[in-house]
Amino acid sequence: MKNLSLRKNDWGLGLFDGFDSFFRPWLLEDYQMKTDIKDAGDNYQLEIELPGFDKKDISLLLEDGYLKVAATKEEEKKDDKYLRKERKFGSVKRTFYVGELSEDDVKASYNNGVLSVVFPKEAPPKLEEQKRIPIE
Repeated sequence: MKNLSLRKNDWGLGLFDGFDSFFRPWLLEDYQMKTDIKDAGDNYQLEIELPGFDKKDISLLLEDGYLKVAATKEEEKKDDKYLRKERKFGSVKRTFYVGELSEDDVKASYNNGVLSVVFPKEAPPKLEEQKRIPIE
């Protein structure tokens, strides 16, 4: 979202600069999947923070050498009358290059808001189609 700017002040900021940041905490658009990447001997391990998501909300796809991680959280019912609402909703995505792997080479689990994905360093032959990876 681009800030609307009608007038610049002494610091070079527009009249409405920062206005959209008031609404931003409720959206996931600025959320980044914080990820630790470990060298685990013959494997790499990704530990991806996805707090507040259920396992069913997370998708792992393997396509053309890339691991695509996506998570979606729907907005709760609008019928409720909140005095303040700070939990986020929306969707987030991140892609990692993992080489030519098959879905059998990638293992994933989700526990306490952290998605753990393990895959080998040496990649077997490439698969041409997109494969869904189950999350335990």
